[in-house]
Amino acid sequence: MEVNDLSSNIVNPENVSPDPEKVAPKTPKKRGRPPKAKAEKVVASHKVASLSVNNAAENAEHVQKENHVQAKESVAPTSEKKPDQPRQHGMPAKNYVSESDSTVAQSSAHDNVEAPSSESAAQNKNESIPQNDNQSQENRNSQAQNQNQNQNQNQNQNQQNNPQRQNNFQNNKFQHHHKYPKNPIQRPNQSSPNVVPDRIGPSLNIAELQAKDMYELQKMAEELGIEGIGSLEKSALIFELLKANAEKCGQMYGSGYLELLPDGFGFLRSPSYGYLPCPEDIYLSPSQIKRFALKTGDFVAGQIRTPREKERFFAMLKVETINHDIPERKKTIIPFNSLTPYFPTKRLVLENDPNDFSTRIMDLVAPIGKGQRGLIVAPPRTGKTILMQKIANSIRKNNPEVKLIVLLIDERPEEVTDMIRSTDAEVVSSTFDEPPERHVQVAEMVIEKAKRMVEYKNDVVILLDSITRLARAYNTLQPHSGKILSGGVDSNALHKPKHFFGAARNIEHHGSLTILATALIETGSRMDEVIFEEFKGTGNMELNLDRHLSDRRIYPAINIEKSGTRKEDLLLHPDELQRVWTLRKVMNGVPPAEAMELLIGKLKKMPTNIQFLMTLNNLSDI
Repeated sequence: MEVNDLSSNIVNPENVSPDPEKVAPKTPKKRGRPPKAKAEKVVASHKVASLSVNNAAENAEHVQKENHVQAKESVAPTSEKKPDQPRQHGMPAKNYVSESDSTVAQSSAHDNVEAPSSESAAQNKNESIPQNDNQSQENRNSQAQNQNQNQNQNQNQNQQNNPQRQNNFQNNKFQHHHKYPKNPIQRPNQSSPNVVPDRIGPSLNIAELQAKDMYELQKMAEELGIEGIGSLEKSALIFELLKANAEKCGQMYGSGYLELLPDGFGFLRSPSYGYLPCPEDIYLSPSQIKRFALKTGDFVAGQIRTPREKERFFAMLKVETINHDIPERKKTIIPFNSLTPYFPTKRLVLENDPNDFSTRIMDLVAPIGKGQRGLIVAPPRTGKTILMQKIANSIRKNNPEVKLIVLLIDERPEEVTDMIRSTDAEVVSSTFDEPPERHVQVAEMVIEKAKRMVEYKNDVVILLDSITRLARAYNTLQPHSGKILSGGVDSNALHKPKHFFGAARNIEHHGSLTILATALIETGSRMDEVIFEEFKGTGNMELNLDRHLSDRRIYPAINIEKSGTRKEDLLLHPDELQRVWTLRKVMNGVPPAEAMELLIGKLKKMPTNIQFLMTLNNLSDI
């Protein structure tokens, strides 16, 4: 009864629910289309299995446990792990027969027979049926070979009938399983990094090209074979030089001060053009700006590339330095507005020449410290421009570590040229023939640049001429608010000039920003008087120039009584401070012209201010 049930279950394999512990391991699922004769193979294998089970059913019940172990041992050789092979994606080619496919037919029938434990026991235990076993194995092998031959013939016939489909399939066999298909035609770059191309151009730096004159640039253009250089301006010629050098595989480097635009990107402006937009400006993407936390005024240098299609400017390829330091340090810098301001404590000594009485008198009357916010009140034709030149030369000689910038707003072009030739400082100008937008843009670039340098613990000095005309430019650009002060000044127009002037400060444990700005008075304009009154109480140092002294050709035309410095005790030695107070007591009440003539006469006798102050033991010594 039990044998009949067992045989019936095996004859109808669909009704069999084998024990998961007794089922032989399944072969891995293969991708692609299944063989056409798979159903025939299964039926044939079950017929052979039923025949073997009927012959061995009598002995299967007694040795079920022992034969189960032997069945595992007989299956073990077929379940040996094969070495790992690279996984193939997609459908295989129709004319391709893998090694595993060639052995499927031979192993499938054997696996189907060994699946039930009773069948494997009957085959191993019963020695009376080896001949039947061998015959069934030969039949199965012959059937599998015939099926493979038929399948290959069908594949070859389909391949001949539709060769275009095969080619398309081979070219796109990775398309269905990869988001980005691999291109079988593309090959890795075999060129060595040490191989030098046939043509190599020199390494050019935009800043160095901008410092050259037109004659040198034209000579370089002739060497590179650039045509039509006679009609090109300097900026256009530099652009053509860089473009021609890039075609010869030459590296290009550029640097400049960043100006951020409202859209998020920025350009590197050159001091050679006064931070004006020019064709050789270098573009910085928003991602680069965000990555390095860049701000307006940062000095950025690195390798650049030529403009691509539909591009107009050079682009930064690799940022190498930021503010003459490694780019990684930029994220650790404390912002300027978060630094702690304090009164100036370190003095900027201006005295350097015994015959230069302007700087010597300033050291006595209105000393300047690092971080000073000074206002030079000057009527027209009182020698303020000459005084600014002397201050700049004194700072450069006595304090070479200071970063000195001279900012000329709404001045005459000849004065700009004279300032450039007379001082060893960076002169940034916007002459009176420039629009107000240009005045504002230059001033904002200079003040942001100074802030970035102070963040890196540098001492910066800005000499501004003049803050009155800068306030006029802001007033022109300010939208009408309806709140007009006396003289036509908008109430909101002076906020940004005050922000510029208020940036001057001494920073604890950091650098300092010193601003000395001139304020125009007695010009006949009510607006200038209002602007001066607005800035009058914002500074901590004031130097007044007198028109009456300049009319009598007494220079420097300094009004001693109206000039002074707040907290000068932090800058002067106590003994020096007492003697300066003694000098002021003597000069009090004396007309400005007579007081200046008296002081100049005393200074002519002494080569230094220290020697002069040492003679002032009491009031009778003056």
